[in-house]
Amino acid sequence: MSEVLIVGGGIMGLWAALMAGRAGIETRLLEGKTIGAGASGGLLGALMPHMPDRWNAKKQFQFDALVALEGEISRLEEETGLSAGYRRSGRIMPLGKPHLKDIALGHEQDAARHWIAGERRFHWHVRDGEDGDWPAMQAAPFGVVHDTLAARVSPRDLLRALRAAIAGLPHVRIEEGAEVASIDPGRGRLLLADRTALSFGHCILAAGVESFAFIDRLTSHGQAPSGVAVKGQAALLRADIDPASPILFTDGLYIVAHENGHVAVGSTSENRFDAPFSTDDQLQALIDRAAELAPALLGAPVVERWAGLRPKATGREPIVGRHPDHGRLSILTGGFKVSFGMAHVLARWVIDEIAGRQPSVALPDSFRCATHIEVLR
Repeated sequence: MSEVLIVGGGIMGLWAALMAGRAGIETRLLEGKTIGAGASGGLLGALMPHMPDRWNAKKQFQFDALVALEGEISRLEEETGLSAGYRRSGRIMPLGKPHLKDIALGHEQDAARHWIAGERRFHWHVRDGEDGDWPAMQAAPFGVVHDTLAARVSPRDLLRALRAAIAGLPHVRIEEGAEVASIDPGRGRLLLADRTALSFGHCILAAGVESFAFIDRLTSHGQAPSGVAVKGQAALLRADIDPASPILFTDGLYIVAHENGHVAVGSTSENRFDAPFSTDDQLQALIDRAAELAPALLGAPVVERWAGLRPKATGREPIVGRHPDHGRLSILTGGFKVSFGMAHVLARWVIDEIAGRQPSVALPDSFRCATHIEVLR
């Protein structure tokens, strides 16, 4: 196979480069800025499953991906000697209203039916709140949900591990500062911002938010764009919290205990914004809410404030696979909040499709690029 060019050095692009390199495919990854400069270089790292009710193919796919990620990261860590900051720490969700407890009890039974991987079973426990500060008892007057499936990873550590693993592969090159200006799938040609022309046998577009403009230029459809940018803000605090502590989640607020005395708090979801990479009082409001939910964070110093743009496809699902109009172009973007938990599986599926191999997993139809394009039309 001729060289595969991957556009984008975030979590999707790196996994695709790793999978291609392991398959012996000559691959070049082009990143316009630096690896992880986009949304993948954030702080949160929460790997959270969908609710276990109303089970369908999409939820099964995500469940299988979350379970498989543990083994993939173990392999990465063994190959590189680097930690990705992964831990299946579980998740606690406070129940603030009585009807939420009734719903949660139903979900407990749903999880018992669906959260099964071979001999492994993951649980959704509903129990009374406990006196403590993770979370504060007054934040959970009707108890809590504690699930054992959720996990966390350090986004930047995972990117470093992926890059190191790729560096050990003879068939893959990474080029930073290689901004792509245009893609011509018909001619198998790509033009960089400095006017350098590159040829390819296949191109994988995995450039996050920037992917949508390329897709729209290459696709004849109506007025709706293929996706939008959603701004997110997060913060990293320093606090003496056990890194094995479960993720706390309620009403869009995530609190994630990481290693080395760091706790991530996030994240906003802003569809309208003026300054995409600046933080503001919306982030401070999250930090204040976090201290109310987990009093151990009260007064914790802020190590870093972060803002970035996450890719949200118009169809709300990731856009994955070969473009229906351009046989030498594949799309791998639009994961929004689920990218870190599924990127390894989605990337492998795209590489299998390019290589003409039988995919190891069944991709939900709603994820396929062709389905997205059909809906837009």
